Amino acid sequence: MESLTQMQAFEAMVLFLDDYYERTKADEIGALLGSLQIVGDGMPADPAAWEDWMKCIQKVLSETPSLLK
Repeated sequence: MESLTQMQAFEAMVLFLDDYYERTKADEIGALLGSLQIVGDGMPADPAAWEDWMKCIQKVLSETPSLLK
């Protein structure tokens, strides 16, 4: 299996959520997707979303998250 960059993994997560939104039309997911969209500077519209993403990456790299056990 190939490795993903942090941005590729982020984009994969956004695509996953977008597919889910297309099936469910869940307002909460739609709002989340709005904050995750990549804007002109190449980063998410909500800078805190990237910080949260990086924290999750570090957590996965440093320990086995409970959902993967």
